[in-house]
Amino acid sequence: MSSGARAGLPGMSDSTQSPTTVTNIGVTMFTVSDQDAALAFYTEKLGFEVRSDTPYGENGEARWLEVAPPGSRARLSLNPPMMSQPGGGSIGVETPDVRAEHARLKAIGGIDVDEEPMQPPGAPQMFGVRDPDGNHIWVVETPPES
Repeated sequence: MSSGARAGLPGMSDSTQSPTTVTNIGVTMFTVSDQDAALAFYTEKLGFEVRSDTPYGENGEARWLEVAPPGSRARLSLNPPMMSQPGGGSIGVETPDVRAEHARLKAIGGIDVDEEPMQPPGAPQMFGVRDPDGNHIWVVETPPES
């Protein structure tokens, strides 16, 4: 439970409010300058798979593009800029072995990866990766099973 919920902040675990129908964080979105280049980066460099690549809009002028790590329920949508510049987003992905994933990405080359994983006090081991548009992907070690 978050400290905010314990302190009784409005909207935090207030049983007098209508319960949400939202059950999952399923899609996060990054703004990218070139959807094809972003698709190549996430699939060819990071090893993600395509979950959706569909034209939409009245005349199919837009493209809904989603990628995800194999086996993930959550997806990452790669969107062209609408009202802002590309980049500036951040997500965290999980791995049971941060050091092995760091070594794998460093060996591929052509990826902006932190030199070494870090482990700040009280946090899991992690490292950062930046996509060509400056979006940040934090690779975080999954907590051990209790």
